[in-house]
Amino acid sequence: MGCEYTFANNMAWKRLADSKIAFYKDFYIVRSQTENNAPYFVFPSGSGNYMEVFGELKRYTDSLGVPLKITGVTEKYIHIFNELFPDKFTMEYDRDGSDYIYLSSDLINLDGKKFHSKRNHLSHFRSLNYEFSLIQEKDFDDCISFCTEDYNSRPRNHSSVAEQYSINTYFIYFNELELTGGIIRIDGKISALTIGERLNSDTFCVHIEKADRSFAGIYTAINNFFVSSAARDFKYINREEDLGIEGLRKSKLSYHPVFLLDKYIITFK
Repeated sequence: MGCEYTFANNMAWKRLADSKIAFYKDFYIVRSQTENNAPYFVFPSGSGNYMEVFGELKRYTDSLGVPLKITGVTEKYIHIFNELFPDKFTMEYDRDGSDYIYLSSDLINLDGKKFHSKRNHLSHFRSLNYEFSLIQEKDFDDCISFCTEDYNSRPRNHSSVAEQYSINTYFIYFNELELTGGIIRIDGKISALTIGERLNSDTFCVHIEKADRSFAGIYTAINNFFVSSAARDFKYINREEDLGIEGLRKSKLSYHPVFLLDKYIITFK
């Protein structure tokens, strides 16, 4: 269920950490690197001999003189390391990288006391002259312009440059990557957009969500309208991690995730 396991994410965000993609037999491998050029790998997806694939990765990192580091490890797979490599690794909880998983029914219906404020935000927003629609090819240029205006309005850093690259990549290969998106136009002008895709048989993953904060309730609206239109048939919605950003964490918690997909970092000794 991890957001690392969509090809669209791997491809679009490759500039953030100089990510590379490869296959080793029936395993899908993603290698990224830190600011100090030390490599790390997402837990390999696929099937086969874990002893063999981790042995191959360790030979690679040994040749660079650095320890093998595996990220995105969920509790479901910790036993593999305990069984194959006892006492040969350390494990660190990656709270900043853990994904927020919601019930789609919660995000659609906003039922109960816990969503009272969200319903108020949505009710206020509905008084505006807005139109929601799923993204079509004719909307691409307007979407890119909206995101570019947002990009130009903020301080520029490596993360923001990588995000803008990812957004452009999503739109360049929107159809090939089988993405789905939604937009809100207010008085005819795009004021919010979002992009996501099917992650697995019961989970939809939201990759990008941007909105003009000058319109109260717009983030609640784009979230609700998009899930209602594009992800109603999925049980779960993965809205990805918060990266340790305080405001983002507060926002994601306010939608009451059904659980956090806890992730761990494994570092071989």
